[in-house]
Amino acid sequence: MDEEQIRDVRRFNRTVTERVGVLHDRYLGRDRPIGEARLLWEIGEQGQDVRRLRERLGLDSGYVSRLLRSLEADGLVSVEPQADDRRVRTVRPTEAGRTERALLDSRSDELAGSLLQPLNTAQRARLVAAMAEVDRLLTAATVTVTVVDPDHPDAQFCLRSFFAELEERLATGFDPARSLLPDPSELQPPRGLFLVARLHGEPVGCAGLKLPSDAPAEIKRMWVAPKARRLGLGRRFLTELEARAVEHGRDVLRLDTNKVLSAAISLYHSCGFEEIPAFNTEPYADHWFEKRITAARPE
Repeated sequence: MDEEQIRDVRRFNRTVTERVGVLHDRYLGRDRPIGEARLLWEIGEQGQDVRRLRERLGLDSGYVSRLLRSLEADGLVSVEPQADDRRVRTVRPTEAGRTERALLDSRSDELAGSLLQPLNTAQRARLVAAMAEVDRLLTAATVTVTVVDPDHPDAQFCLRSFFAELEERLATGFDPARSLLPDPSELQPPRGLFLVARLHGEPVGCAGLKLPSDAPAEIKRMWVAPKARRLGLGRRFLTELEARAVEHGRDVLRLDTNKVLSAAISLYHSCGFEEIPAFNTEPYADHWFEKRITAARPE
């Protein structure tokens, strides 16, 4: 990791925390720190599952419980177990909580305006564009990618979403029964693996790797949810699967795709895949790709 980049990130963090007021116990001039204010905002108008809040904010259960107790003591929220599963708690804003949230929204708008006001028109545009880019990159950094069983609910959710998108985008529609779908065991060790990407605890992408004993390694069922696109997740999947294939002693990686998936085709070209003749009889494939892979040299 570049030490100068680390210093720049830390300098940026100090500037932001100072400028937006998170160092104060009375955030936005109210009687609570930023943690409580942010939690109240995330709860929203209709309420939220407490577990979902923890995942969304990346906070441990003990800290969230302390924040909720404080908000509850101030009469801003109510926390109750769900009727069908008392282990799951739901937090909802009270009328006072909705009023407080509206006030926080108003003061947040004022704070945002105070950041832009001293700048000229061109500077404001540059700052807002830079903030959007930082937000995108920080979001990308929060995505986790883990190996799961292809029968895991998150894996199944991704596959159903992928098939639904293919059904909509392909001129012929998409029937999984006609496709050369791998048997789940082909995406389980030692014959393969299946990756799922999650953003704030929610599945947003998947990719499989087949490791047949008598053929090159093959990428199957790579998909990224629309809301997670432009985060570099497709390239991240390819990098991870290539590394996994190398770990298993493979030197060739293959995949196939449909002609309507132009963004995917461009990605494969940019990642070093070359088009080759058909190596299977996948009815929904128009393009077949291959890449020679080797272990990365240590830096």
